[in-house]
Formats: sequence, structure tokens, C-alpha cells
Amino acid sequence: QVQLVESGGGLVQPGGSLRLSCAASGFTFSRYTMSWYRQAPGKERELVATILSIGDYTNYANSMKGRFTISRDNAKNTVYLQMNSLKPEDTAVYYCNGRLRTTDYWGQGTQVTVSS
Repeated sequence: QVQLVESGGGLVQPGGSLRLSCAASGFTFSRYTMSWYRQAPGKERELVATILSIGDYTNYANSMKGRFTISRDNAKNTVYLQMNSLKPEDTAVYYCNGRLRTTDYWGQGTQVTVSS
């Protein structure tokens, strides 16, 4: 059974940091491109960051560059998202995604709220 389980979300003050984790099981994690997406209330889901299967290439949405860092540990079947200098507009549900060709897996999401 394929599972992507996100954790690490919560309430943080503006300027603070959070580290999200996504633990994968049920598929060959090391072969998959992993991404983080987010969806704010009333908005479409948007891509946050992507990391290729062997971790040698990463890509970020413009508004996250320099603040967010995606990484992966293929030995632990886990992908991470380090989020620094958080802003209220970063408030959203953050989703983990695994993709290989036409196969797409999604986690259930973790809520991140940035508020004072």
C-alpha cells in the first residue's frame, strides 16, 4: 500500500521556521521525483519545490527561493522541506508528491499557519 505521510506542520510566528517531513512507503522511493505543493484557502494548489530522484537537482517557485530548502534521504524514504523566514502568505496546507512518468502519489497534507 502506497503511503506518503507528512508531518511537521503547525503554528509559527512570522519570521520563524518549520521543517516538514514526508515519509514514503509502498513504492521505490529512490526512483521518484519528489515535490512539495501547497494550497491556501480559496487558491489553487501550487508547486513549492522539487527534487530529482538522486537529489542532484532542485527547483523552487520564485517566492520560495532563498527561504525554503528541499532535501531527501533515500535511505530513510523521506523528503524534507526546511522553511525559513516564514510569512503569513505561506499559510497553507502543504502536500508531498511523488512522481515517476505517469504515476502520481499524494500525501494527505499538513497545515502550516504563519501568524502572530
